[in-house]
Amino acid sequence: MKKELSRCGYRCDLCAARSDDPEVRQQLVDGWRKYFGYQNYTVENVRCDGCLHDGHLADKNCPVRACVIEKGIKNCAHCLEFPCDRLEKLMLSDEELYERYGDIPVEDYKLCFRMFINRPRLMKIWTDLGNL
Repeated sequence: MKKELSRCGYRCDLCAARSDDPEVRQQLVDGWRKYFGYQNYTVENVRCDGCLHDGHLADKNCPVRACVIEKGIKNCAHCLEFPCDRLEKLMLSDEELYERYGDIPVEDYKLCFRMFINRPRLMKIWTDLGNL
């Protein structure tokens, strides 16, 4: 699958919510319940095509997605207000992840977290655009 960066810098192509396999999506739901306490996700509603698309969305009310669309920019790193309070709540690095959750089994990291490590990705884009 081709690398796909969401509007907030998540890697949609790494997310199990894109899987057609309900067993994989169930594992994701179970992991999100365990680590994040998300109780509203099910195998059916966690299905996501990524926020660059208008199909299935796991988070239909994402304020970052709406903001990026409204501003007509590619992603948050292209915004003059980067990083704003809306985005800051969603930004994560590996260091921050381990500070919050401690040691995470590799399989749980791959399933539940790796797609969300967006701080380094967005900072690189922001810097490559000439910002410091």
